[in-house]
Amino acid sequence: MSPKPIRKAVFPVAGLGTRFLPATKVVPKELLPVVDRPLIQYAVDEAREAGIEQMIFVTGRGKTGIVEHFDIAFELEQTLSERGKDLSVLDCTRATPGDIIAVRQQVPLGLGHAIWCARAIVGDEPFAIFLPDELMVAREGGTGCMKQMVEAYEQVGGNLISVLEVPMAQVSSYGVIDPGAANGALTEVRGLVEKPRQADAPSNKIVSGRYILQPEVMRVLENQGKGAGGEIQLTDAMAKMIGTQPFHAVTFDGARYDCGSKVGFVEATLAIALARPDMGAEVRAIALDLLK
Repeated sequence: MSPKPIRKAVFPVAGLGTRFLPATKVVPKELLPVVDRPLIQYAVDEAREAGIEQMIFVTGRGKTGIVEHFDIAFELEQTLSERGKDLSVLDCTRATPGDIIAVRQQVPLGLGHAIWCARAIVGDEPFAIFLPDELMVAREGGTGCMKQMVEAYEQVGGNLISVLEVPMAQVSSYGVIDPGAANGALTEVRGLVEKPRQADAPSNKIVSGRYILQPEVMRVLENQGKGAGGEIQLTDAMAKMIGTQPFHAVTFDGARYDCGSKVGFVEATLAIALARPDMGAEVRAIALDLLK
């Protein structure tokens, strides 16, 4: 029997973005632009490419702009139309009514708690999770991270996480999988270790911000106590499900940029700008000039 399709995605976007203050005092970090698209738009575009229909934003106070970004801006569109401007640039911000849903995480109790806040909308369906800070960019001519994961899910079902291989010297900064049997980009997951010492790391495959999980994870989170940092950790809930359901990792064929850090955000902006046919040559010339 084929696994249930992945129709819903949860985006935990309630964070305060304190590393980007003062820019994020009023503007949600997820709306900061990487060239000319907000960070959240890249994640939603990736979800749509993978066939996902419903976007569930777990927001907090002051984050209503994220939902408004996907609403119709009547005055803007009317003004552009009257001036004969092309409105196609706004196509990616349009959504079918009912397919953008927002729920509140009223207290900052961690990623696991944020996911649990979406339980009523997820219901009894498998669902995807996107951490928008992780900007995943497909290779030229390739497919996005979540599409690669959905294709793997259709083969093996169960739970999947995206991983990337990093130098062993970096593993202590990430969640790392304990790998089992591998078949191409697909690796069985036998365990998860959060920020291990280099000497204790079971592999160099780090968890990279994309997940496909079965709805049972909500029941695990329901009764889970606080873990590292005094927060309800998604990693702890996933670790409990390993061995009870199929669990695999997909090594993403593409590039990842950590937009949770300022340096990573600048790197992403440069990389995407350099790859754009409408500006790449000019940006490259500017960068070379600055490096003189």
